[in-house]
Amino acid sequence: MENQTNTSYTPGKRIQHLCKIHNLTQKELASRLNVAPSQISRILNEEIKNISSNILIALSKEFHISVDYILGLEPHITEYHSIPMWLMSTSFQPGECLQTIETLDNDDIKKMAYCEYYYFTGQHDKAVNISELYLNHPDSMLKLSACLIHTFANLSLNRINAAKGGLKSLKENLNQIFEKKADNQTIAMSVFVAVAAQTLLHLPLGKIPSLKNYLTELPVGMRLWGCYVLAHESYLKQEYEKSLGIIETCLTLTTKTYPIAMIYLNLMGAMDAMNLRKEDIAKKYFMDAWLMAKPDSLIEGIGEHHGLLQGLIETCIRNDYPEDYQKIIQITYQFSYGWRRIHNPATDENIADNLTTMEFTIAMLANRGWTNTEIASHLNITVRTVKQHLSSIFNKLNICNRRQLQIYMLK
Repeated sequence: MENQTNTSYTPGKRIQHLCKIHNLTQKELASRLNVAPSQISRILNEEIKNISSNILIALSKEFHISVDYILGLEPHITEYHSIPMWLMSTSFQPGECLQTIETLDNDDIKKMAYCEYYYFTGQHDKAVNISELYLNHPDSMLKLSACLIHTFANLSLNRINAAKGGLKSLKENLNQIFEKKADNQTIAMSVFVAVAAQTLLHLPLGKIPSLKNYLTELPVGMRLWGCYVLAHESYLKQEYEKSLGIIETCLTLTTKTYPIAMIYLNLMGAMDAMNLRKEDIAKKYFMDAWLMAKPDSLIEGIGEHHGLLQGLIETCIRNDYPEDYQKIIQITYQFSYGWRRIHNPATDENIADNLTTMEFTIAMLANRGWTNTEIASHLNITVRTVKQHLSSIFNKLNICNRRQLQIYMLK
């Protein structure tokens, strides 16, 4: 969003400017407002003197600004300054992430967009340094973004007390918003942030309204990530076909590219396909995620999902992209270690915490019923190597057989 706009702008010009900021064509705007493209064209070209109240309200909701701003009765965007996780919610072409952030005129939104960028590229120190500045910001949406990123970035840096502090602040801020009974869009975005934290940490955050009831209130990119959450819920119930159906529908119906949301959607598709023993399909989903992530180095999500991807990272990119592979594995170790330290004591579960990434991958596959030969073929290693890894796994976990693995493995 812009910090300031010329007060002489007409409604048509202001709407044109908002379309440019949000990277929307006239046709796309018309589709979102459920009106004819010719009607939007007449508004933008100042051929209509009085815009109907229904369209004004729809524009206000679409761009998160006031009707008075559209009509020129206030010079600045004052009612609504931001959305949480702006970068996640924004469409851009892979390789143009930083250029997209630089189009922002509002300094605070730009800084938090960079904060997101640093987190999703695994630069956790930089993400923490920015998020700390916004933990008590008066803009509730910026504050929610800061709390969310602060929690996860500190978790990856093994600063568990700081991560717990970020999670506590997130809960408090969410409770304040829910208690105030804010407007539907504010509630929707707050629910989104709460569900994002709860899904990735697998920790309860209290009573949260159902995300399904608020999806249509969210910007498209955020809505896509919300669908990832719904797919993840089905995945955890072992409803892999249903989860994959959600993923396929989202990716098929989306006409623009939202890299961060789509990376997570494709990773979930890969996880579903692996559990359905559709290895070729799983590899395609993973490579779609990888090719979208690589140009801007948005590799955090890949590292976070390492164990659940069951060897796809090793199979698909270890040999062809060795440097990137090592960065992803480093993210995996950092995130997994912090995740276990905050997760295991809170839930009284014993997720394995002393296995290498290769051992964890083999343990996951073995726990899902893969034979030694199948594991060897999937990971392009020998059966003997698989057996050696399994022996090491059993020794580290002090167990005797595959059946006992389920106590320690991710679901």
